Amino acid sequence: MEVLKEKVEEEEEAEREEAAERAERAERAEKLMRPVEVRKEEVTLTPEMLRDLEKQLSEIETPASVGPLVVTKDTIDISNLPLSYKTNTPQEKHLLQVAENFSRQYSHLCPDRVPLFLHPLNECEVPKFVSTTIRPTLLPYPDLYNWDGCAQFVSDFLTMVLLPDPLRPPPSLYSSTTVLKYQKGNCFDFSTLLCSLLLGSGYDAYCVNGYGSRDLCHMDLTREVCPLTVRPKELVKRQERLLSKKYTVKPPRDLSSKFEQEQEMKRQQEMRAKEEKRRQEEEERLMEAEKANPDPLHGLRVHSWVLVLSGKREVPETFFIDPFTARSYNTQDDHFLGIESLWNHKNYWINMQDCWNCCKDLVFDLGDPVRWEFMLLGTDKPNLSLTEEDDNEMNDEDDVENLGKEDEDKSFDMPHSWVEQIEISPEAFETRCPNGKKVIQYKRAKLEKWAPYLNSNGLMCRLTTYEDPECTKTVEVKEWYQNREDMLELKHTNKTTGLIIDYFKPGHPQALRVHSYKSMQPEMDRVMEFYETARVDGLIKREETPLTMTEYYQGRPDFLSYRHINFGPRVKKVALDSAESNPRPMVKITERFLRNSAKPADEDVAERVFLIGEDRIQLRYHCRDDHITASKREFLRRTEVDSKGNKIIMTPDMCVSFEVEPMEHTKKLLYQYQTMMHLKDEEKLSRHLAWESELEVLEILKLREEEEAAHTLSISIHDTRRNEKSKEYRETMERVMHEEHLRQVETQLDYLAPFLAQLPPGEKLTRWQAVRLKDECLSDFKQRLIDKANLIQARFEKETQELQKKQQWYQENQVTLTAEDEDLYLSYCSQAMFRIRILEQRLNRHKELAPLKYLALEEKLYKDPRLVELLKVFA
Repeated sequence: MEVLKEKVEEEEEAEREEAAERAERAERAEKLMRPVEVRKEEVTLTPEMLRDLEKQLSEIETPASVGPLVVTKDTIDISNLPLSYKTNTPQEKHLLQVAENFSRQYSHLCPDRVPLFLHPLNECEVPKFVSTTIRPTLLPYPDLYNWDGCAQFVSDFLTMVLLPDPLRPPPSLYSSTTVLKYQKGNCFDFSTLLCSLLLGSGYDAYCVNGYGSRDLCHMDLTREVCPLTVRPKELVKRQERLLSKKYTVKPPRDLSSKFEQEQEMKRQQEMRAKEEKRRQEEEERLMEAEKANPDPLHGLRVHSWVLVLSGKREVPETFFIDPFTARSYNTQDDHFLGIESLWNHKNYWINMQDCWNCCKDLVFDLGDPVRWEFMLLGTDKPNLSLTEEDDNEMNDEDDVENLGKEDEDKSFDMPHSWVEQIEISPEAFETRCPNGKKVIQYKRAKLEKWAPYLNSNGLMCRLTTYEDPECTKTVEVKEWYQNREDMLELKHTNKTTGLIIDYFKPGHPQALRVHSYKSMQPEMDRVMEFYETARVDGLIKREETPLTMTEYYQGRPDFLSYRHINFGPRVKKVALDSAESNPRPMVKITERFLRNSAKPADEDVAERVFLIGEDRIQLRYHCRDDHITASKREFLRRTEVDSKGNKIIMTPDMCVSFEVEPMEHTKKLLYQYQTMMHLKDEEKLSRHLAWESELEVLEILKLREEEEAAHTLSISIHDTRRNEKSKEYRETMERVMHEEHLRQVETQLDYLAPFLAQLPPGEKLTRWQAVRLKDECLSDFKQRLIDKANLIQARFEKETQELQKKQQWYQENQVTLTAEDEDLYLSYCSQAMFRIRILEQRLNRHKELAPLKYLALEEKLYKDPRLVELLKVFA
C-alpha cells in the first residue's frame, strides 16, 4: 500500500509540473501572437532579434486535437470533381504570387504576428486563395432569405469537427460543395458556407480568422441558457388613474393602528431582505459551481466566425454570427478575443488594431488603411469615413499631386470562385440534420431535433429542462409536432405537477385550441379552449372539475357569456356504470349575459341562477348608467296542485322582487306567471345544454385517446415520395398508358407482312400478284373468323353436355343425396349456366361483328399504299 501511495503521489506531482509548464508556455505564446498596432515606417529589426524570436517560437509546443479531420484522401472521392478543383487558372496563379509577396512583406514588417491564412490546400491538395473559396449563392428556399435562417440551416446541416491544431488555422480549406456532401466541417468550413449564403442573400458578410473562448471553439453550450426557455418580457400596462366622482360614497375611516402597520411593514421588509440575501447566496454558489475551469490556452484558440456589417439588408448595427450555434453576438461580447484577418469574395483585410481588450474597441471601418490593411486595390472596398473639411482638403491635395501625371491602373480583380454552384436538394434541405437527428446540450436543458416524418408520431423537436446542473431531475418537457392529422402542435408536460397542456393548430374536428389536463379520465380537473370562430355556439373556454363545469362564450345572439354548473354526488346504479348513461345530477346552474342595448336595463337579465335542488330561480338585471343598484327577482317553484287537489296557478308569495323603479305591469300576477313559465322552459334548455356539454367532453376525450393511439400523419398530395395513394394512382396510370401503347402497337401491325414474305425480296409487285395477295389475306382472315366461331361453338356444346350429364346424375341419385351434395350440385349448375350464357353471348356477338370486320379489312386492303395503284382496276 505504501509503494502504491508513493507512486500515486509521484504521478500527481508530475502532472502538476506539466500543467505549470504548459501554462507558462501558453502565457509566453499569448504575448507573441497577440495582434498589435504596427506602423510600417517605425519597424526596425536586427538579425539577433529575429533569431531570438525564431528560438522562442520553436519552444512553443501545442497539443494536437484528437478530433478527426473533415475528410481525408481515403474518404473523399476526387475523381468526379471538375477541373477547377484540380488546377489553377493563370489568373489564380497570379493571385497566389501576389498573396505570397504580400505575406512576405507582412512577415517582414510584423514579425511578432502569426502567419497569414491566405492560400490553404483544397480537397485536391491544390492551393487556393481563401476569397475564391467563397461562392455567393441564393438558394430557392424562403427559409434561407434571412441571416437567421441561413445560420440555423448551416448549424443543423453540418457536424462540428475540431481543428487539428487549436492554435493554428487548418492546413486545408475544402469547397462548400464537398462540405455539404459529407456534412462535416471545422469552423472555417462552417464560416465559408455561411458567408456564401449570406452574400447571396444580399448581406455584407465576411469570414473572420480570429481567437475565441474555449466554449465557442468547442461548441460547448452547457453554460448557456437555451433560447427556447427564455420567456418574452411581459409589457406592464400603465394603470390609468380613475377620476374621483363628486358624489361618490366616501370609504369608512381606517381605525387600524398605524404603529402596528409600520411594525408589520418592517417585519415584511426584513423577511424579504433575508430571502433576497439567501437567494443571492444560492445563485452565487451555483454560479461558482458552474464556473468553468481556467483555460490554459485562453486567447490563443483559433476560431472562425462571420462578421455582418451594417447597411445592406437594413442591418442596423454590425454583429457577429457563430456558425456552430447560429447565434448572433454583438461586437462587445467576451467570447470573441481577437481578430487576425477577415475576407469576402472580393478582398482580404488584416486587422492592424490592438486586441488587448478583445474585440470591444475594434472599429470595423474597412476603408481605413491605418486600422485595416487590404491586399488588393481596385476592389469595392468601403470608403473611409471623413468629415466635410477633410474631404475638401484631400480633394485639393489629390488635384495638385495628380496634375500632369497619367493615371496608372494598378488594380487587380479577384478571380471568380473555383467552387461549383452550391446546390441543396429538397430532400436534403428537409432532412437538415445528419441522419435526421441532432442533440444540443444547454445549461440545465437538452434540445433534440428530428427531420420531418422521421418519427411516426410527427415529433420534430423536444426540449427537456432539468432542475440540477447534472441533468438528472426533469422539470418539464416540451414537444413540437408537425404534419399531424389531429393538428397537435405542442405538448407541454410539467413533471413536477403532472399537468399536461396540448396546443392545436386550427382544423381540429372539435375546434380544440388548448387542452390542459392531468389525466384523460372524465370528470377530472381540465381546461379546454376552442377556436370560437369555428364553433356555432361561440364557446371559447370550458373548465371542468369533479363537481363543477364552467363555460365561457363570445359573440352569441342571446348575449350569453358565462355558464357555471354545480353537480351533486352521483346516484349509484348497478346496471349503468358509465358516465354517459349515469350523468351527474345538477344542483345549480348560473348563467350570465352581456348587455342587450335593444332592451331596457330593468328587463335585460344580467345573471340568472337555477337552484334545481331548492326549486328556486334567481334573476339579477343590468344596472342603468345613472343608477348604482340593479333590480332583482326570485321565483319559488311549487307543485301545481295543493294537498286538497286544487290547481295552483300563481300566488303573490311565489315571486319576491326588488325593483329600482317599479313599473305597473311587473306587479301583475300574469306578468310574473308568464316570466316563471318562460324561466321553466329556459331551465330545461339549460339543463339539456349542460348535459350535451358533458357528452361533448366525453366525446373529445375519446377522440383524443384514439388520436394519441393512432397519431397518423397527413401527407400532401404533391409529396409523391411518401403519399402511397398518389404513388399507387401514378403507377396505375403508367400501367394503363403502357397497355394502351401496346394495344396501339398491335393495331399498327402489318397484316400483309406474312404474305409479302413469300415473294422474292426486292421484286416489284404485279397486278396479278396484288390480286392474289388480297385474296389470300381475305381468305386467311375469313378462315380465322370461322375457326374462332367453331371454337366458341365447341366450348358451348361441351359445357352444355357436361351440364346435361350432371342433371342426369342428379335425377338418378336424388333420393340418396345429402344436403351438402345438393348445395354442391346447385352451385355447379349456377356456374355452368353462367359460362354457357357467356359463351352464347360471345358467339352471337362474333356472328354479328365477323362480316363487319371482313368488310373493314377489305377496305384497308384497297387503301393500302402498296396495293392501291394495282387494285384500282378491280375497285
